[in-house]
Amino acid sequence: MLDEKICRLRDKLNKCISNGEDYSVIYKVSVELDELIAKYYANMYEVHNK
Repeated sequence: MLDEKICRLRDKLNKCISNGEDYSVIYKVSVELDELIAKYYANMYEVHNK
């Protein structure tokens, strides 16, 4: 589920970049993506260290 959200947000970021969106929009999406990736890795760490 989280990995699907990451893929969708990554696609959104790529489209924003390709479409020449304003830097503030690209930055916002990038930060959201970073947060999801951090959550994903935290979950993976938790699962593997139980």
